[in-house]
Amino acid sequence: MLDWGISRRGLIGGGAGLLAAGAAGAQGADGAVVETTEGRYRGRLENGVQVFRGMRYGADTSGAGRFMPPRPAGKFAGIRNAFEFGDQAPQPRTILTVPGPISEDCLRVNVWTPETGGARRRPVMLWFHGGGFEAGTGSSGLYDGANMARRGDVVVVTINHRLNVFGFCDLSDLLGPEFTQSGNVGYLDLVAAMAWVRANIAQFGGDPGNVTIYGQSGGGRKVSVCFAGAEADGLFHKGIVQSGSHLRVHTPEQARALTDALLKRLEIAPGDARRLQAVPQELLGQKQREVIAAAGYRFEPVIDGVSFKADPWLPNAPKHTAKVPLMLGTTQTELSNQLGRDPSIFAMDETALKARLAKTIPPEAVDEAVRVFKASTPSGSTAEMYFKIASWRAYITNATTMAERRHALNGRANPTWVYQVTWRSPVQGGRRFSEHTIDLPFMFDNVARAPHLTGPESAGTRAMTDAMANAWLAFAHKGDPNHAGLPKWPTYDTATRPVMLFDAPPKLANDPFREERLLMARFPAVRGGS
Repeated sequence: MLDWGISRRGLIGGGAGLLAAGAAGAQGADGAVVETTEGRYRGRLENGVQVFRGMRYGADTSGAGRFMPPRPAGKFAGIRNAFEFGDQAPQPRTILTVPGPISEDCLRVNVWTPETGGARRRPVMLWFHGGGFEAGTGSSGLYDGANMARRGDVVVVTINHRLNVFGFCDLSDLLGPEFTQSGNVGYLDLVAAMAWVRANIAQFGGDPGNVTIYGQSGGGRKVSVCFAGAEADGLFHKGIVQSGSHLRVHTPEQARALTDALLKRLEIAPGDARRLQAVPQELLGQKQREVIAAAGYRFEPVIDGVSFKADPWLPNAPKHTAKVPLMLGTTQTELSNQLGRDPSIFAMDETALKARLAKTIPPEAVDEAVRVFKASTPSGSTAEMYFKIASWRAYITNATTMAERRHALNGRANPTWVYQVTWRSPVQGGRRFSEHTIDLPFMFDNVARAPHLTGPESAGTRAMTDAMANAWLAFAHKGDPNHAGLPKWPTYDTATRPVMLFDAPPKLANDPFREERLLMARFPAVRGGS
């Protein structure tokens, strides 16, 4: 067991391959029985870790519960086995789902703990899954918390919650006060999960006063909005945003346009909008996908005047969480995951590169961008330059802006740490570089589950796991990611701009991408998940 007070040494948008490892099956002996606010659950003892799957933190959201704030789960008598993952939120079957039911009875929570009960209170790491605000599940095998629970003596929690139209359909203008927060009920599910953790996690050996919320891609976006949302205030104590800095949410006009288009496709008059609660789940999902394909943007959180009265991070960072420790970062070539599925990208000459870039940044800036990024890409690979520029546009600039806004509020007392993953995967001959999701196997200590991302275990993957998993654990324990396996990692400031570069070995660099940063800062921040 690590003693973090003495020794600190001991790591989806969503992307392709994120869930290829699949959900872990329930194996092992019957485990402990834990009393929750709903009733008693029996877990499984698996390789020394107590695991509880598929517990409810909220009631079924179908029927009259659709588009409404989450309600408490009902109480039950006796003991229920928490051996299998619960239902996933309504969404198409894709690489982002796992086998198992999909339904609106999806407010489920899973816990991995070294030990239940007892006097010891361990840090809690509450994971929000990737997949934007529209897809994904906390049941992915890549998110299995057993190794982190063992490595760092922490309690790991994952959840499912409402997504896409089921979580973010704004009906407030059409149906009045009862539906004021209908455009943000997926966010309110996160709040309900945090409240469940506060009420119950001590029974699982966790400390309700030391909760870190963290997530990658769409999960990072969820952490971003929780830092700003009124209802989440005080329910968490630290946060980690991985490849998902979400600076803006939908305007009421944007959200209403999606709702109007949905009603039109379902041939429902605006005055009869309540009929949406009775539309079959599959049909509602199908029609919302048609709507977002036509609109070019998705059902996501909205300024509703209650949870969010303005954009969460622009023009300023949220004041009420300004002192909550935050770690944030990206990978170096995020979009080599999504865009790298097009083989023609790897055959581009410079003329073709510039043609593609003209769709990503203002055409008049293309020549300058190629010059700047060519200087920082010694290989001269047009594909690598393209992935870097597109990744700055979609991810890295937003992460930088988030850190800058935090510094503007806190000055030298800014409790913010910034990183970038620069380690290059050997998979596919190395042509995916440092892709979106490459951080997951390392910070979850689950490399064995992700050869499609990292290749086979090696000295490099072991070094990355030690660097990243131990940083995440140190942050959960004490609100500071520094540990003996890293160079000294200062908090972020806009004078020196320190960034931890996670590679084998890790390096600390001040403003390591200055020219790229200055160029890309000239373009407006990407809104939401567009």
